Amino acid sequence: MFKKILIANRGEIACRVAATARRMGIKTVAVYSDADAQAKHVQVCDEAVHIGGSAPKDSYLRWERILQAAKDTGAQAVHPGYGFLSENEDFAKACAAAGLVFIGPPASAILAMGLKAESKQLMEKAGVPLVPGYHAADQDPALLQREADRIGYPALIKASAGGGGKGMRVVNSSAEFADALASCKREAINSFGDDAVLIEKYVQRPRHIEIQVFGDTHGNCVYLFERDCSVQRRHQKVLEEAPAPGMTEALRKQMGEAAVAAAKAVNYVGAGTVEFIVEQTAYDKPESMKFFFMEMNTRLQVEHPVTEAITGLDLVEWQLRVASGEPLPLQQSDLRIHGHAIEARICAENPDNNFLPATGTLAVYRKPTCSSFEIPNTSDTGIAVRIDDGVREGDSISPFYDSMVAKLIVHGDTREQALARLDEALSQTRIVGLTTNVQFLRHIIRTDSFATAKLDTALIQREEKALFAQEPLGLALTAASVVANTLHREQALKGNDPFSSRDGWRAFGVASRNFGFVFHGASYETVLTYAHDGSLQLCVTDADGDVSGTLAYREDGDALHISFAGHHARVQVFHETQGHEDVAHVFAPQGATRITLVDALAHAGEVQEAGGRLTAPMPGKVVSFSVAAGDKVKAGQPLAVMEAMKMEHTIAAPADGEVLELLYAPGDQVAEGEELLKLKV
Repeated sequence: MFKKILIANRGEIACRVAATARRMGIKTVAVYSDADAQAKHVQVCDEAVHIGGSAPKDSYLRWERILQAAKDTGAQAVHPGYGFLSENEDFAKACAAAGLVFIGPPASAILAMGLKAESKQLMEKAGVPLVPGYHAADQDPALLQREADRIGYPALIKASAGGGGKGMRVVNSSAEFADALASCKREAINSFGDDAVLIEKYVQRPRHIEIQVFGDTHGNCVYLFERDCSVQRRHQKVLEEAPAPGMTEALRKQMGEAAVAAAKAVNYVGAGTVEFIVEQTAYDKPESMKFFFMEMNTRLQVEHPVTEAITGLDLVEWQLRVASGEPLPLQQSDLRIHGHAIEARICAENPDNNFLPATGTLAVYRKPTCSSFEIPNTSDTGIAVRIDDGVREGDSISPFYDSMVAKLIVHGDTREQALARLDEALSQTRIVGLTTNVQFLRHIIRTDSFATAKLDTALIQREEKALFAQEPLGLALTAASVVANTLHREQALKGNDPFSSRDGWRAFGVASRNFGFVFHGASYETVLTYAHDGSLQLCVTDADGDVSGTLAYREDGDALHISFAGHHARVQVFHETQGHEDVAHVFAPQGATRITLVDALAHAGEVQEAGGRLTAPMPGKVVSFSVAAGDKVKAGQPLAVMEAMKMEHTIAAPADGEVLELLYAPGDQVAEGEELLKLKV
């Protein structure tokens, strides 16, 4: 077994690998960029080496620096994690040439499966079912258009060297094909350095089910059952679970054996995932499901913890043992499924704004009650809740890397129990400082589609009304929570000083206080009256009238239990300064929301100006402009494309108008809020 390994990655996967290595008595070396100098993964490893600038191309993709770091620290092997260099056959070869063990498959297997077109041809020879499509090398746009027309619409354009949902476009008609192809190729060349694409039939009502495979150097290969990854946005996974709901034993065996055949076709070694698209004629007819090979990911997947949860195995330990030459610890007949597991990806993004990535500082980062970083042991009750992350409270989420903050994994005896545990764990998660998808995840798992396992990759679009622009608490409860928290904080600050008291005591008459709020873009007034009997009377005015009643609250651990106008809840309130505004984040079992406290004096004399400013919605790079100065544009017309957190984002005209001036050029880096172009509307 290795004595020291270098982890050629960052964030939660670097921390994940380091945890298993530490348990096995293996020393670890971290590498880090300028942006990651104080990152968690640097702290949890035994040594750390700086390898370059913040952008991946200046650090985590510079394998000569990584190999030098391994040599300088005496590492015997390199674990690539996922992403970055994990599926780069040249890096695998370079490791071997440097006398280092690459903890992954042989370079030949990475090459064979790395190009989607060639891998599909290989799978066809191995007898693995394929989706109808075009996988050849000729990339003439006119030919690709004809092939898409032949296959029929909707069709899927997919970067041949792609992964992670990047370089993919669904095309609904022949008229859309040319623009979609150009965008797909542009994203592919930026992400993978290769703009080759393939065309496939876009399967209707599709499920994304993948099989975890593992091979060793002794000719053994097994499958560790399946994961359902159907819930996706922008072709990227949001929720993953194991085993796949509705899976029959016969289909599980067929898909598992097909995955092993795929792995053996390339002499696979280590952890890999064979991904299948599954067509279903109806949600309640699993016997009608047909599966087709999509691709093979020649690395450890982000969602590997759900497989660990249902098998009781540590897949990173298996990787290390196989890479050191040991045979697989278990054979197929030894493997069993125990219970059900679900993983939710907590990301810094705004689901209500087309999942726009968010950056910022984790001013508050409180995790749900869970065990320490351990692999579930299914010989007993197991670990109900597990958090995999690479950040701590106070850390920043930068625009240089992907938007994932943490992975929340739950395990239960049944899917229903796992769902209940996931909702409870999400309700305990507190993140302030940037926008996340935590509440969106809660909305998903509460939908009828997810709760009853009516799964396909269009679930989010299908349940759109239940998922977006939801307000779980309402104005009355939110305002009451902030008022109660304000009074509680004032009481704690004044102590025994009667002259600092703001308890409303008057010798004559009654005292009242006004609180101004902005809630979902609208302004509201709230009046708190201190009654002679010592009670607090609160009146919240909204568009439907007044909500009045007695406000009562008491300290409940690190929270407040409040009661107002029929509302009862245990709440936590965290304040954050945004510009000149005091934003209160309210967390309750029902959900979380935010509300802005308005100081009328602070805003006196301010003038709001919109005009023709079109600003960057997030920090990132300008990819292209589709207009020039003097062009007339229509509302909704694409104007520019920005890239941030490895994804492209199209910026459209908010109204009809004329472009006056472009303020940046393609390739320029821009900060959030910077004006991109001047638009006369």
